[in-house]
Amino acid sequence: MILHIDMDAFYAAIEQRDHPELRGRPVVVGGSSGRGVVAAASYEARRFGIHSAMPGRRALQLCPEVVFVKSRIDHYAAIGKQVREIFLRYTPLVQPLSLDEAFLDVTGSERLFGSAAKIGREIKAAIKIELGLTASVGVAPIKFVAKIASDLQKPDGFVEVGSQSVQSFLDPLPVSRLWGVGRVGQERLHRMGLRTIGDLRVRELDDLKRSFGSWGEHLWKLANGIDERKVVPDRNAKQIGHERTFHEDLTDETMLIAVVSFLSEQVSRRLRRNKRQTRCVSIKYRRDDFRTFARSETLPRATDSTDEIFRVAIALLTEMRSREPRPVRLLGVSLSSLTDRDAPRQMSLFDLAENETSQREVDKVVDGLRDAMGDQAVYRATSHDWIKKKR
Repeated sequence: MILHIDMDAFYAAIEQRDHPELRGRPVVVGGSSGRGVVAAASYEARRFGIHSAMPGRRALQLCPEVVFVKSRIDHYAAIGKQVREIFLRYTPLVQPLSLDEAFLDVTGSERLFGSAAKIGREIKAAIKIELGLTASVGVAPIKFVAKIASDLQKPDGFVEVGSQSVQSFLDPLPVSRLWGVGRVGQERLHRMGLRTIGDLRVRELDDLKRSFGSWGEHLWKLANGIDERKVVPDRNAKQIGHERTFHEDLTDETMLIAVVSFLSEQVSRRLRRNKRQTRCVSIKYRRDDFRTFARSETLPRATDSTDEIFRVAIALLTEMRSREPRPVRLLGVSLSSLTDRDAPRQMSLFDLAENETSQREVDKVVDGLRDAMGDQAVYRATSHDWIKKKR
């Protein structure tokens, strides 16, 4: 069985825990003026419509009494490590998705600790007693169902879906609950009369493949409770990826470049956070007709440089646009052939070591600023159009 554990309003909850005068008040972690953005919002702030990545000024307009707190990313990371240590008491198979959420495979732990549900409740209790924080837990036999379950009763929720109950759990849920279904995809599914996951489940697979290509097959599998992905601990991760489904299909080349720039920043930051390097950069590209394509390039040597990853990703995008110039509904950038950052590597006689060191220092400073002030505090100029559109 799989657990998906998601800390509730993690950064904001830590601030409310550490500062009792903030409890019960709308709290935002992040800046309130200039280019400040919301890194996290307490549940009290969310009731006013405040959410992460929102400009701080907009949050203040929505809730004039909101309290802004400066981000303490090192502190949050230290507490995230304590949370992970609680997970590891029960299983070594922990796949962190971020500081505040993870998948756990407890299949081999049930003889020692009891059922998956018992383990999930014990972990929730340990987090509350030892750290003074709450988490929401989903328990299910497959990953994506566990993730849906953890989101249904937040905050401090617990939802278990047994092996025999997966289909009855999924069928009444809206199709928007499926991974990869954004607003545009939802509207197209609705036009076909597919409003619930159950509607999708009973539709013929060939019909969905004709309408949506490989994406249709992906949706059909999820709707039928098929998710073969395993829980992969960080140290064994074979790929790091990030993708974005657009509310409206994109045709503007400058905007597409901005999206690839943004995605390259996201994946390279995760790569460095995991102390890994990559030798293969890939682009995933879905057209407006839902046909999906992918291209990859193998690098001459491993890197964790945002600049180098972006350069390769843009070259792949340019090649794909020349072949497939139709409107785009999804773009993704992923990194594979991962190695440990500190592993020995063969250096080229012509490596510009000084420039490489300089770029690594730039990446380190940028990572630190974004950790402290939010993803939109500093970013590449090439990402600007997409960041501006997101706001």
